Amino acid sequence: MAVQFKDYYQSLGVPRTAKAEEIQKSFRKLARQYHPDVAKNKATAEEKFKEINEAYEVLSDAKKRERYDSLGANWKQGSEFRPPPEWNQQSSGRTGGGGFEYQFGGTGFSDFFEQIFGSSRGGRSPFGQASQHVERDEVQPGRDSEAEILVTLAEAAHGALRPITVRRNVACETCHGTGRMAPRKACTTCGGSGLVAREAHYKVKIPAGVLEGQSLRLAGHGELGEGSAPAGDLYLRVRFAKHPDFRVEGSDLYCELQLAPWEAVLGANVSVPTMDQAVSIKIPAGAQGGQTLRVRGRGMPNRGGGSGDLYAVLQVRVPTEITEKERALWQQLAKESDFKPRE
Repeated sequence: MAVQFKDYYQSLGVPRTAKAEEIQKSFRKLARQYHPDVAKNKATAEEKFKEINEAYEVLSDAKKRERYDSLGANWKQGSEFRPPPEWNQQSSGRTGGGGFEYQFGGTGFSDFFEQIFGSSRGGRSPFGQASQHVERDEVQPGRDSEAEILVTLAEAAHGALRPITVRRNVACETCHGTGRMAPRKACTTCGGSGLVAREAHYKVKIPAGVLEGQSLRLAGHGELGEGSAPAGDLYLRVRFAKHPDFRVEGSDLYCELQLAPWEAVLGANVSVPTMDQAVSIKIPAGAQGGQTLRVRGRGMPNRGGGSGDLYAVLQVRVPTEITEKERALWQQLAKESDFKPRE
């Protein structure tokens, strides 16, 4: 299936030679700009935010970036893309046995990402080969299928209801999956493949407190069963969208908190972001870069009740440009201070 090629470097506004630090810096800047919580046009911002997240998902991962770069640099944004013939052999797979291809919409990833990096555990399929014939009275349950769903931290914190679409190949009803209408005549409905594409729409409940890596089960929406046997289940494995301010460990959140040198030396009351609203925390005098301060109960909610904690990791920043008056004050401090950092 041809899809639109995604230029992830263009999405983040960085060159193909960009280092990891440049990629992270650009992502954070753009993610804050287009975050749906702060943007005026939420619909446009949400699509842009997904695009930025997908680009960062690939370019921040060394293995994914190498795989993406192997496609070459000659593609244009929006061009039709088909993976090279050998690509599916390298990939984790998008089809189950016998050619039951799955395509997902509403999972947070583009069709391009799904083609290149998506994972789908399709079940066995007796269809798709003209030489095979399936007995109508054969009964065999359908197998489970699996995909990933990109969930924002806001959705994980507060819960959400997400519409998704699943487009998959199913056995042609005209020829019963054989691909033939007669011994020497191909089925006109499926063109002799034995398969036809069908699209289904579901609503997926994202429960508050869901953890990354957990699977959401859609009972009966996996591979179809044979005969009167039930269908398998569809499992959507949760992957958190990258956030410009937070990283997640279990139900705890971590953020970097920038301090001015005088705030670290003298102490201060500083505002830090949380998933709901900013809170003020006390920075102790003599705070050190790399020191971690805990804000209890301001992390992600736990499924069993309560919430994790927020950890602010302190980073002491120094000004890169100063006025002549500031320079004189720093020079005076250097003369007066007995502090010797290298002893």
